Amino acid sequence: MKNFLALTACAIMVASTAAFADSKPSDDEAAKIKEALSAWGCEGGALEKETEGTGVFEVDDAKCKDGQQYDFKLNSDYSVRSMTRD
Repeated sequence: MKNFLALTACAIMVASTAAFADSKPSDDEAAKIKEALSAWGCEGGALEKETEGTGVFEVDDAKCKDGQQYDFKLNSDYSVRSMTRD
């Protein structure tokens, strides 16, 4: 019985994690994200769209003019919410 409960708990955790996986933004969304990054003097990085319905976009490892890499979070109107040095 303990094994059954442990397996059930693991299955629930795996299923709930998969439900919150990020997705790739559309071409139009990606263009707007790149435009917002450009205004900050940055480019590149891995683009993601959170699928939890928050409308938040993420950019990992964008390279900026200061020679550093940053992670960005943008809200649904493509304004930068946070920028952290990687």
